[in-house]
Amino acid sequence: MTENLEIHIVSFTIPYPANYGGVIDVYYKIKTLYELSVKIHLHCFQYDREESSELNKYCKTVTYYYRPKRLKYFFSRSPFIVLSRSNKRLLETLQRDQFPILFEGIHTTHFINELVNDSRKIVVRAHNIEHDYYLQLAKKESNIFKKIFFYSEAIKLRNYEKILKSKIKLAGITEKDCAYFKTLNSDTFLIPVFHQHNEINIKSGNGNYILFHGNLSVNENIEAAKYILQNICPKINFQFKFAGKDPDKRLYKLINKTENAEIIANPPEKTMQELIREAHINLLISFQNTGIKLKLINALYSGRHCIVNNEMTDRTGLETLCHNHNSPKKIIQEIKQLLNLSFTHEEINKRGHILLKNVNNKDGAQKLINLLV
Repeated sequence: MTENLEIHIVSFTIPYPANYGGVIDVYYKIKTLYELSVKIHLHCFQYDREESSELNKYCKTVTYYYRPKRLKYFFSRSPFIVLSRSNKRLLETLQRDQFPILFEGIHTTHFINELVNDSRKIVVRAHNIEHDYYLQLAKKESNIFKKIFFYSEAIKLRNYEKILKSKIKLAGITEKDCAYFKTLNSDTFLIPVFHQHNEINIKSGNGNYILFHGNLSVNENIEAAKYILQNICPKINFQFKFAGKDPDKRLYKLINKTENAEIIANPPEKTMQELIREAHINLLISFQNTGIKLKLINALYSGRHCIVNNEMTDRTGLETLCHNHNSPKKIIQEIKQLLNLSFTHEEINKRGHILLKNVNNKDGAQKLINLLV
C-alpha cells in the first residue's frame, strides 16, 4: 500500500519553479507520488534558486544543502557536478533510517556506495546519458574555457558511471538511454518523463503562425532557431514566432532581417501554453540527441501539427505523432502541405490515446513505486 511508503528523494537542485526540463520531471514526479499517498523526504542542493514553500505541500520534510563551487573540484578525478554535491550532512541524514532512496540524476550519487545495503532499495533516475550530454555541450561551445570544462567533465562522467553497476536500479527516461544503461546495469527500467499535463488540450482547426519555442539563451536552441531563420523562414510565406527565455542577441539580429518572423521574449507560462495551442505548426528542431525534450511533450499535449527532426524524437516512442524530416527541403515541403490542412478531432483522439498510454504521470509513478518497494 502506497500510504505506508516513505521515501527519500535527492534532487540536484530545488525543483520549483518547474520551468526547465530536469526540474519539470522532478517536480511533477513529487506531485504525482504525493497524490498516490507516498510520504516524501525531499533533499535539495541550493545554489541558484530560493527555498520554496510550494514543495512543503507535497513533502513530509524538505531539507536544503548548500552547493559550493570550489576551484579545487575542477582538478579532481571525480566529476564537478557530483563532487560539488557531496555534502556530508546529506549522508548523515540518509543513514538515520532505511527508507528507499531516489537519486535524481547521477549528480546526486556521491555517497551511493556508503548507502547501498541488502535491506535498502535505491533507484537512480537518469535524466540523460550525462557524459554524452557534456560531450555535445563541448562540441557546440565557442568559449574555450567552457569547452575545456565540458570535455573534461564528459571524460570524468564516463569513468564515474561505473558506480551504477552496484546493487541499485536505474530509471531511464527514453528507450535509447535505457539501452545504454543496461550495458552497465541489467536492472534498468524505462520510466518516461513526468510533465504538467493530465489531459489533452488541443484545438482543432487552423492557426495563423508557426512556432519554435524553448530556452533561447542556450546554444542548442540558438543553433536550431538560426537554422530555421536562415534555411526555412525565407522560403515560406507564413508568419514564424520564436518564443522563450532570454533570447540571445544573435537571434534578435537575424529576426530583425526576416520579414515574416518575430520574437517573444520571456512569455509567462500561461502565455507560452497559449502560443503552443494557437500555432498551426509547432516546429521543433534539435541537433543534440540526448534525453527527451520536454518541449516536445508540451507541443504534443497542447499543439496542432508537429514537425521535428530525428534528434528530437529518436527512440522516444513518439515518432508516429510527428512529421519527421531532416533537411530544409523536406521541412519546407511538409510545411506547405500542412498549411492547407486543418487539425482534426480524429487526430486529437489518436494523439491522446498514444500519449496517455506512453507518457502518463500516474503510470510512471506506479512503475517507480514498484522499483522502490
